[in-house]
Amino acid sequence: MRAPQVRFDQLVQDFFLRRLIDQRGASPRTVESYRDAFELLFGYIEQRLGKPAAALTLADLDAPVIVDFLEHLETVRHNCPRTRNARLAAIHSFMRYAAVRDPASLPITTRVLAIPSKRFDRPVLGHLTKEQIAAVINAPDGATWAGQRDAVLLAVAYNTGARVSELIDLNLGDVLLERQAAVHLRGKGRKERVLPLWTTTAAQLRAWITKLPPGPDTPVFPNRNGTAMTRSGVRDRLHRAVTAAEHACPSLGGQRVSPHTIRHTTAVHLLQAGVDLAVIALWLGHSSPAVTYQYLEADITTKEATLGRLADQNRGPARFRPPDRLRAFLEQL
Repeated sequence: MRAPQVRFDQLVQDFFLRRLIDQRGASPRTVESYRDAFELLFGYIEQRLGKPAAALTLADLDAPVIVDFLEHLETVRHNCPRTRNARLAAIHSFMRYAAVRDPASLPITTRVLAIPSKRFDRPVLGHLTKEQIAAVINAPDGATWAGQRDAVLLAVAYNTGARVSELIDLNLGDVLLERQAAVHLRGKGRKERVLPLWTTTAAQLRAWITKLPPGPDTPVFPNRNGTAMTRSGVRDRLHRAVTAAEHACPSLGGQRVSPHTIRHTTAVHLLQAGVDLAVIALWLGHSSPAVTYQYLEADITTKEATLGRLADQNRGPARFRPPDRLRAFLEQL
């Protein structure tokens, strides 16, 4: 006797609560990313089929619908292939769970799981020079509360190479300034790391946290409301700093600088300083040193230094020249 099918709404709830949170222990960032993917998907299906999410069945998520949804992300929402693939990964994860919970859905889940990720060109990572990053860090107006916060935010970002999510999640309890100055970061996949601070960065942090309400859960980088800054808020403040820094550093003009650009800048400068790639991978919280190899491609300085160590293969063999007349005489015999 065939077991009854699981209701679609129950399947979705079980996927998030039981599969992602209870069984896999997914990080809040992962849960948020998957949630956003399904909210977009359900909104698209409701617009296309006129059915609200609560009335959907798994058959409404068959492969043609998912393919059209992915095309919608790229053509209408102008998402890049990387974002498109991230949404597809969330759907794939759900379909694998659905196949186990409801074997009768295998024809649907198999077709959706066969949808491939999209290949895309990986551009060379952009980064700033030491002069450019210094100009950006010094650009915020130190006479204002927001400017003081921004200066410390940018200094910590460059010092640590932290992701923007790690910066906005930083609380006072994560800042260690008593013996050896350091910050405790929580990265992707619940990976944690403690990174030391330069003396100048530590001094800026010490001065800044005196302006914040005490308490271990107080955000280090709050907005005007006292809550943690948002990703868009950090991007906006960085854009203002870059615009202001163009007066002191004209080479910044026309450059597209994002919070991730600062992260790339930290990695490239560590590489130029002779730091091993494995250490840089640990510093940035990469899952594997293989991810860090992309910075070798971005760093032209390291390539030039490598080229300088090699002999020019186009030069012919050097001709022996006797050092003095007596040796020259002997060579002519």
